[in-house]
Amino acid sequence: MKEKVVKEVKKQLWLAGPLFITGLLQYSLQVISVMFVGHLGELPLSSASMATSFASLTGFNLLMGMASGLDTLCGQSYGAKQYHMLGIHTQRAMLVLSFISVCLAIIWANTRHILVALHQDPEISQEAGVYACFMIPGLFAYGLLQCLVIFLQTQNNVFPMMLSSGLTTLIHVLVCWALVFKSGLGSRGAALANAISYWINVLVLVLYIKFSTSCNITWIGFSKQALHNIPNFLKIAFPSALMLCLKVWTFEIVVLLSGLLPNPKLQTSVLSICINTFGLVWMIPFGLSAAVSTRVANELGAGNPQAASLAARVVLCMALGEGILVGLLMVVIRRIWGHVYSNKKQVIQNVAAMMPFLAASSFLDAIQSVLSGIARGCGWQKLGAYVNLVSFYLVGIPCAVILAFFTQMKAQGLWLGIISALFLQVFLLFSIAVRTDWAKQANEAAERMEDSGMSSDTIPQG
Repeated sequence: MKEKVVKEVKKQLWLAGPLFITGLLQYSLQVISVMFVGHLGELPLSSASMATSFASLTGFNLLMGMASGLDTLCGQSYGAKQYHMLGIHTQRAMLVLSFISVCLAIIWANTRHILVALHQDPEISQEAGVYACFMIPGLFAYGLLQCLVIFLQTQNNVFPMMLSSGLTTLIHVLVCWALVFKSGLGSRGAALANAISYWINVLVLVLYIKFSTSCNITWIGFSKQALHNIPNFLKIAFPSALMLCLKVWTFEIVVLLSGLLPNPKLQTSVLSICINTFGLVWMIPFGLSAAVSTRVANELGAGNPQAASLAARVVLCMALGEGILVGLLMVVIRRIWGHVYSNKKQVIQNVAAMMPFLAASSFLDAIQSVLSGIARGCGWQKLGAYVNLVSFYLVGIPCAVILAFFTQMKAQGLWLGIISALFLQVFLLFSIAVRTDWAKQANEAAERMEDSGMSSDTIPQG
């Protein structure tokens, strides 16, 4: 048993390391842009942060969530050696997400009007609306990028996308510097730099998939089959999107709520820095979450329920240790972290006061992230969506409003609401995981492949 555990740890770390770096590099694009804008002044920083939050709320999160339906479909297909179906599922997802992106672009084009309607500061809303419009070209690249990343991830081919993301980030720093400070575009240049970088990443991955021999059996070219069974993809894509968005939207709503507090420019800047910090830290459990979703899906698709169960238990222990270490680190650096984002003394002091709350939420989030990864590997997205609905919208948001506005805790009250939601989410997901019948999950995986046209009678084995 000890040898199996050690072997499983190695497999997950082999996946999680590159996935963590990939996620961190991709997320850092927006963070780097906000950092550049932060040196233009408080209004540009608040506006760019608001626009980034709004873009995540209405676009990026939805696309990432829908793409994560491929965690189940591609992961279980690969485990069952139905290799060419990975390409079919990915093409189908890319088609659907491209259509969704057109609808989202219309929303982004009206960002200023929407923010004003939500009673946000008019000056911030005006600048945020311009920033969002310059981000629109990147919206279409982002959906394609998420599909390509999961396509490679679920076949345990993670190093190419890590290298691609690294190259993109290096280019992004140069492009962002040139467009923000040298072109005269200011904050708009940062938004445009995001779009350019996303398209560069997509292009690099497309070229790799097309010409690499490692993808010969999983990508056999574009197929008309991608136009079929779109409803079957939507059945898992929409719950996947809800599972992610119901959680992540809470953080964006907190930023919007901060705009209603006294001194909105300060409060919005502080909460936005906290959100960015939380997102950066989240990339560590994100790597573990993506790794375990792949491991669980692969093993269930291959009909190995005991191996899937072992993968779930191993990752929970790893997440527990990671959450403790990261939480302690955040407390240690609480007085210096604000300097990374701003040179305003009041902003730095407020960020320092928030860091212990961030540490607690990061610990809980590490555990829930891997539990959510297990859920995606099994195909529990609909159940996960219900859990997140209860945790964040029946508990978290009401607690945040009460603590921030009625007990005068302000930003700290908003974040305590998030902590209460994360605690309930962890409790519910863990309760589900410990009662899992893994043999039943393997049978459901086989049925899911049959429903998707992947039965061994109709599709050649690899």
